[in-house]
Amino acid sequence: MSAPRIDRRSLFASLVPPEPGGGRWVRVHRPAMACRFEVVLDSDDARHVPAARAALDEVDAIEDALTYFRDTSELQRVNREAGAGPTPVGPELLALLLLCREVHAASGGAFDPTSTPLSRAWGFLLREGRKPEATEIDAARAATGFDAVVLDVAARTVRFARPGLELNLGSIGKGWALDRVAAGLRAASVERALLSAGGSSQRAWGPRPWEVALTSAGETLATLRLRDAAIGTSGAAEQHVEVDGRRYGHVIDPRTGWPAEGVRSATAIAGDAAAADAFATAFFVGGEDVGRAVCAARPGTMAIFALEREPGVMRVIGERDGVGVEPAAGLALREDG
Repeated sequence: MSAPRIDRRSLFASLVPPEPGGGRWVRVHRPAMACRFEVVLDSDDARHVPAARAALDEVDAIEDALTYFRDTSELQRVNREAGAGPTPVGPELLALLLLCREVHAASGGAFDPTSTPLSRAWGFLLREGRKPEATEIDAARAATGFDAVVLDVAARTVRFARPGLELNLGSIGKGWALDRVAAGLRAASVERALLSAGGSSQRAWGPRPWEVALTSAGETLATLRLRDAAIGTSGAAEQHVEVDGRRYGHVIDPRTGWPAEGVRSATAIAGDAAAADAFATAFFVGGEDVGRAVCAARPGTMAIFALEREPGVMRVIGERDGVGVEPAAGLALREDG
């Protein structure tokens, strides 16, 4: 039997239907952050539906604070003011930026939430993809770099030490919101739940594992069993531009200014959804080298790759207690560290 084709257009996590004779699920969902946020509970936990609704309601406030696309957000206030000097921020945004700094350093700069000027140069910010001139890329790179985001924890301020710098938290914001939803549910004594945001970010916990599937174009590539873990998946399916027969995806490597190449999809598994989201982007940009470095330095972190050079293969790096990976029939799975 030949291995299933890995469609580069989509490779995201989705729920595996319950086994015959198994229990039923209760789903609570709402739109937010341009996607569907969902809480899945066991039917025996239906009493927690009000808590799930209340936890999901918090996502709106998180989006109001973190979105790049509203001038009234706290993030955009920082973008307007931090270039002129230290700018006060709330504890939530400061904590998120500290996590961004940690992931940026751990990934060798493959994750960088200041890369918006590069996305703008390539036309992806407004979904008008184009190939820029080399001088445009150089100018955009001069206005990026999270190393120039100065965080003062004691004063709770942010300062930009480079002209033209701006923050965009789109590659970590959904995961951060899921973690806040999880905190609300756990405070309400919800002992088992599966959370998702747009399919590419999920978090699960409970005494019994949840099963989620990595799928591509309707084909299941692998089944993940998660007892207490979060997953994030990154790919360049949503946007691309073709120039002279060459395809350029929308995920930009901030270290070079050019779209990332070589990885069809990258999935990160970690303890929290924000880290999983951010590392998924870092793994997509930096490939196996970044995946190995991060997983070696951070026990409990895993990376799952679908690589351009290995069609029909899923490569797994690292391990985490309570997480199992079962490849689909006919699909090779290679463990690497």
